[in-house]
This record gives sequence, structure tokens and C-alpha cells, in this order.
Amino acid sequence: MPSDTQQPAFVLIRPQMGENIGAAARAMWNFGLDRMRVVAPRDGWPNQKAVAMASGAGRLLDEAQLYDDTAGAIGDCDFVYATTARPRDLTKPVFTPEAAMEDARQRIAAGGKVAVLFGPERAGMENDDIARANAIISVPVNPDFPSLNLAQCVLLTGYEWRRSTVPTRPVTDGGVSEPAEQLEIDKLAQHYEERLETAGFFFPDHKAANMKLNMRNLWSRMPLTRADVQMLHGIMRQMVRWKERG
Repeated sequence: MPSDTQQPAFVLIRPQMGENIGAAARAMWNFGLDRMRVVAPRDGWPNQKAVAMASGAGRLLDEAQLYDDTAGAIGDCDFVYATTARPRDLTKPVFTPEAAMEDARQRIAAGGKVAVLFGPERAGMENDDIARANAIISVPVNPDFPSLNLAQCVLLTGYEWRRSTVPTRPVTDGGVSEPAEQLEIDKLAQHYEERLETAGFFFPDHKAANMKLNMRNLWSRMPLTRADVQMLHGIMRQMVRWKERG
């Protein structure tokens, strides 16, 4: 059974090669997506080449919904995006994949049902398919070579969906990689200022204030972790000890 996770349906319109359908299934499952709909696959369904290519994502093919036409595949959806390299003179909102998946996330969170259309490998979607969509997803590719493989387009869109729904945060490892708090950075800055003051670094006197300000600005630009702060404190203490021993 498909997962309970709220997500868009990915609709493959008239896909031509089983291998590309299987690769699209793998790409979807990489990012936790398992609502595949397939419209009129050229080589029939089920497709053993798709199964072989899907590898660990074969479940998506077993549960994929098969439709005769695009209208049937999106009939239960209230907002549809069409992935295409160009709008083809149809007046519709145009999103990047990132903006589209953020928009989709908000619509689904509000109770909407969303689908994303992906066209055939050789020529992409026809205007009749695009006309059924509410908005277009246009990937900012090289204009001299705008064609994307079906699985590549699914992968890119799935990645942006995952980014919009799974918050990113610094990796923590027992506090080693936790971001340093501002108080910790402030104490580090004070430690360096005091020791450098003693060493006569802030010279001449009329430039000292500006030099200290520049150092504070330096600390604020650095994405320091707590481990970084501890190490920098240790470096300064060791340098002072070495100087005193000398």
C-alpha cells in the first residue's frame, strides 16, 4: 500500500521505455514519493524492463495506477503542474522546480490534491496535455540543450519536494558539530582580544578600536561550532603557555 505521507502524484504521460519508468520509480522512492500514475505506456503494462530497472523501488510499479489518458489521470486533482522546457505560448504561471514544490507543499497542507505531469521522452508533452495544467515547471537548463531525460526530471522534482518538506539542520554528533551560541563566540572574541592586547598586537593605538571591530566581524562571519570554539580557545592558551615558557 502507498504510504500515508501527504505528497503529489507523479504522472508519467505516454512513457516510451520501460527502463525510464523503472528509473523514475527509483528516483521517486529516493525522496519518499510513491504515488505513481502511468498514462498509456507505449510498450504496455506491466513492463518487465521497468521492474528490472526499478530495483528496490518495484513496489511503486506494483501500486502504480494506469490510465488511458491524461484527463483520467488528473481527474481527482485540484492543481496540476506540467514539467516542460518551454511554455509553448500557453499563458500560465511558470515556476522553477524549487518554487513549484514549495507551492505544492502549501496546497497539500491545506487539503489540496496535486499532480505533476511528466511528458514522453522523445518529444515531451503535447499542448493538449499542458493545457490541462494550472502551472508550468520550467527547469533553468542550458538553452542550447534543454532536453531532460524522464527519470532526470522526476529526480530533480522529487529532490525539490523533499527539500521543501524535510527541514535541513546542522548534523550533530554528541555536541561536536552543534553551532556555537553567540555568548560562546563573544567569550572567544574577548579571549583573543585580551591576549592580543597583552602581546601588543593592537598598534598603533588610534587604530586599535577599528582592528578589534574587524576581528569581531571576522568571528561573526565564521560558521563556528562548539568544537571549533573550544579548539580556538585551546590554541590561544597553548600559544600563551609556550611564550611564557620561552
